[in-house]
Amino acid sequence: MKIAVIGAGKTGGEVVKLLSSEQVAGVYDDFNLPTVEKLKQADVVIIFAPGSAVAELMPVVLEAKILAVWGSTGFVWPDNLNEQLKKQSVKWIVASNFSLGMNLIQQCLKVLSKGSKLMDSPSYHIHEVHHIHKKDKPSGTALTWKKWLGVDCDITAEREGDINGIHELTLKSNFESITLKHEAHSRALFAQGALWAAKYLFTHSKLEDGLYQFADIVEEELGL
Repeated sequence: MKIAVIGAGKTGGEVVKLLSSEQVAGVYDDFNLPTVEKLKQADVVIIFAPGSAVAELMPVVLEAKILAVWGSTGFVWPDNLNEQLKKQSVKWIVASNFSLGMNLIQQCLKVLSKGSKLMDSPSYHIHEVHHIHKKDKPSGTALTWKKWLGVDCDITAEREGDINGIHELTLKSNFESITLKHEAHSRALFAQGALWAAKYLFTHSKLEDGLYQFADIVEEELGL
């Protein structure tokens, strides 16, 4: 499996580190822009570009008709993207966070959301912390947590140092509190998940064309 990487920043760099030289079909950034011809040399492309660059990259990736794994945040995907992918006969997996452990978090959040039925005056609060260079605030992961939770919830955010990512949910009632926390120790965590997604696309040739959420794919694989 030959992989092209778009976005040579911290997370994209971790993807390249996990690959052998034979597996790398090309690494692209602002100084080495991807083209349709270049991307066609790969089986799958992994993209960790900022959300501000997605609109410009999408037409190139679509025209290349290549399997794609998108880790970009801070971008709202168009409503008709699934139809566009089907028309081009390709499959994309997108995620705000490629941590495989986040899918265990999703199951926990489903349970904690039911606390509103059991606990006395429950309130929910999500707090996230990331490195100072992260542009979107709150993080895409924090917003995803709120979506998974499915109940009204405040979100706060901090940007400090070189923190890879800390997300914490607190469920508080009049008589008790529950805290659920996930901390990323290395950006290699997200690179590993993106590579897992790339391999999934490459090996599941019978998967229907279209747009897939990483969380849904992993949940199905886990049988949850």
